[in-house]
Amino acid sequence: MTQPREFSLYGAVDLGARQAAAQRKEQAAARAGEPDGPGGPGSQPDGFVFDVSEDTFETDVLERSRTVPVVMDLWAEWCGPCKQLSPILEKLAAEANGAWVLAKVDVDANPQLSAALQVQSIPMVVAVIAGQLVPGFLGALPEAQVRQWLGQLMQAVKQLGMPGAEGPAPDGEAGPDSGPAAEPYQDPGLLEAQQAMERGDLGAAAAAFERMLADVPGHPVAVQGLAQVNLFRRVNSYDEAAARKAAAASPGDVDAQIKVADLDLASGRAGEAFDRLLGVIRRTAGEDRNRARLHLIGLFDIFPPRDSRVTKARSTLSSLLF
Repeated sequence: MTQPREFSLYGAVDLGARQAAAQRKEQAAARAGEPDGPGGPGSQPDGFVFDVSEDTFETDVLERSRTVPVVMDLWAEWCGPCKQLSPILEKLAAEANGAWVLAKVDVDANPQLSAALQVQSIPMVVAVIAGQLVPGFLGALPEAQVRQWLGQLMQAVKQLGMPGAEGPAPDGEAGPDSGPAAEPYQDPGLLEAQQAMERGDLGAAAAAFERMLADVPGHPVAVQGLAQVNLFRRVNSYDEAAARKAAAASPGDVDAQIKVADLDLASGRAGEAFDRLLGVIRRTAGEDRNRARLHLIGLFDIFPPRDSRVTKARSTLSSLLF
């Protein structure tokens, strides 16, 4: 069975789509005679630390990232670990003196942006370089580990030839405005998974995501990517006609219902897949019920945590269990 087109390989941020949407919004505002937002067209936040909203993301993060790396701190007022990490990031941003800047995103105030960034837990730190997302880390890491990650990030920046605190690239070296554009930095694990998917090697793609999770447990992009790859691997092993026939003939056959739920999801019918497994959970008990529950939760990993279909299914699951 072919892989469904609607699933992104990375399951991560479509920065280009967000930029296009922001540009359409700005064009509509211009036609209506409205300002482009805080500070007017092309305005940039002052200083090395600033707040970002859904309305300012395109200008303050995407556009700015083409000249300086933007580190994003995703936080919320209620999050205790966020209050431990944010001062560290702000201190290091000040020390960097413009080599990179810190964009702070309140996830509660910006739910659409949070969903686009695949936020599953906070604090979460990612970076944007030349308009491309660079995975970061989850949780309140100690300052030494944050410094280590930033060091790796700036090595990637040097490879791009982006000007930073050290100024433009020396003569004879490719800079951002000289010669062919440098390739955007990509996380090696994600690049390996992408290449494996492109050549149809789902086992290698799964292994790449598993290594990412071993290095960074709970990595949101790897969690979603692995869930997608595992779905593809299962579906490719099914006889669809036989699976659907078995499920129709035996509503109590949990394995048959799970297979059809996978097939529905791979065909883009997420609501039908979730409803099928919720029905199994409603009708069964004991180990059968638990198997259906665990499989349903595993399917949730394929989607952003705030996807409306996942939210609805989680609510129904909770009512069935409690």
